Amino acid sequence: MAIKKPAKKKTCYFCEQGRDPDYKNYEELRQFMTERARIKSRRQTNLCSKHQRRLTVQIKRARQLALLPYVVV
Repeated sequence: MAIKKPAKKKTCYFCEQGRDPDYKNYEELRQFMTERARIKSRRQTNLCSKHQRRLTVQIKRARQLALLPYVVV
């Protein structure tokens, strides 16, 4: 009979840092995007719902200012 280890608690990256995502820090926003420039889901990023919503808004804002791409072909 195998003994299961307790699951590692998932913590939000921005809650740990004590700050919110910002469009001006686009290098940091890149880690929450796929190589095809799509926004990763909450399950992949392990963010809380509040910061996932804010992250989405900030990525879209950075895209409008041409700091991040809409798509990569």
